[in-house]
Amino acid sequence: MSSINQRRAERKHTPVTAIVTDVISGLPIGHLGNISSSGMLLIGAQEPRSEALYQVSLCLPGSGRMLTQSQPIEVGIQEQWHESAASSGQIWAGYRIVAISDADAARLDSWLAQA
Repeated sequence: MSSINQRRAERKHTPVTAIVTDVISGLPIGHLGNISSSGMLLIGAQEPRSEALYQVSLCLPGSGRMLTQSQPIEVGIQEQWHESAASSGQIWAGYRIVAISDADAARLDSWLAQA
């Protein structure tokens, strides 16, 4: 197994747009491109600061038996990389999850298993 596969959890794409909001400012910072138990890809309009920490909230879209949106989960994330997207004015940014409550981690894991 390569070191890349060891550090990355399987990523799941969201079937609909899930907005990710900065808990401190209350402003959206982007929408979810994909998510795993250890990180996420956000697509936004503003370039994040390198290695910046954010406390964010997001609702995972319903999937399978979960037909409605779930309660928001809150996670602490740290920017790992970012680059301009193919679409003008959009930035792709990869984040590592650095803090999540046990309850929100269990809800995220459950969503990932059903997505």
